[in-house]
Amino acid sequence: MIPRDIKPIIQRYAEIFPVVCITGPRQSGKTTLARSLFPSYSYISLENPDIRATAQLDPRGFLSQYKNGAILDEIQHAPELLSYMQQIVDDSKKTGHFIITGSQNFAINQAISQSLAGRVGIATLLPLSLNELSQAGLATSSLGKIFTGGYPGLHNFKIKPIEFYPSYVATYLERDVRSIRNIDNLSLFQKFLGLCAGRVGQTINYTSLANDCGITHTTARQWINLLEQSYIVFTVHPFYENYSKRLIKMPKLYFYDTGLACRLLTLENESQLENHYLRGALWENLTLLEIIKNRHNQGLPPNLYYWRDVSGVEIDGITEWGGQIHAFEIKASKTFNSEFLKNLNKFKELEKSSALYLVYDTEIESKIKDVTIISPVMVHQKFQQG
Repeated sequence: MIPRDIKPIIQRYAEIFPVVCITGPRQSGKTTLARSLFPSYSYISLENPDIRATAQLDPRGFLSQYKNGAILDEIQHAPELLSYMQQIVDDSKKTGHFIITGSQNFAINQAISQSLAGRVGIATLLPLSLNELSQAGLATSSLGKIFTGGYPGLHNFKIKPIEFYPSYVATYLERDVRSIRNIDNLSLFQKFLGLCAGRVGQTINYTSLANDCGITHTTARQWINLLEQSYIVFTVHPFYENYSKRLIKMPKLYFYDTGLACRLLTLENESQLENHYLRGALWENLTLLEIIKNRHNQGLPPNLYYWRDVSGVEIDGITEWGGQIHAFEIKASKTFNSEFLKNLNKFKELEKSSALYLVYDTEIESKIKDVTIISPVMVHQKFQQG
């Protein structure tokens, strides 16, 4: 098993909360991590229809069997258990009593807010970060980082991306999509997935997506929401000082795993990325993912945005951490160019106290005036303290 950076956070939550919830994409390593951290706990998979039926028939009796702790895997299949869990953990007053996992963000959060508010520590486990891969001796080339992605099973069993991702997509479509929303035409939804991959790093145009896929504008919105719920894509909203304004402007679209995005783009090897029209967008996706993973692995919210002014000047990533704004300009290049600093300097004129970062394919950290220059893999070391 590849060591995970989020491990101390989950252990800490188990010391202070009666329930720990590990969420994240399918096959991101939730079950493996939970069973390794809590080896003495009973393990129950709620994907098993027989076990799920038993739990739903007599939830109190089912949960009362596990007085010494249990891991309930894929809790979204039986969210009603959380209502009965509340009384058990309140009576036992035991921390770390239940460890629950799930791969459907909205369904789990909704059930938790209704039944276990204040009783659960929520940790988000995403596919392997570049730091985790590097520490495990699995570092690859720059294009390899994008093309291979970070799903643990792919690396643990040395499966080629072209072999791993078709099975992943098929499993996702058959299990997760149909369990969240009744979609009759899965091939049309898979086409929609591919169209989303072709728009990585772009603001979402629902009308264009709908027209290209042959669906309605409303359906396109619903399907993007579904992809977000199941940790396939995430959106980054524009940065405004007025917080409410951030939520109504069009967000940009990214994938929780660049390897999956590459497969949906029908790429078969990393060399195809060299001159691909989305190379820069995928490199940007990779970098923003490292920021998000680093924050989640510390139990902290990403607070990630992008910035664009009326003249079209853009900063790829804006974060708010520890009372300070951090601005990231991201370039898919191995060679420094002073033009890379232009947008950062313009942003600095507006936010004088902000910290500035240029992220490109460099091997050493350096600094030019107010701008710190790093690579995506350096995000972990640079922001480990938030």
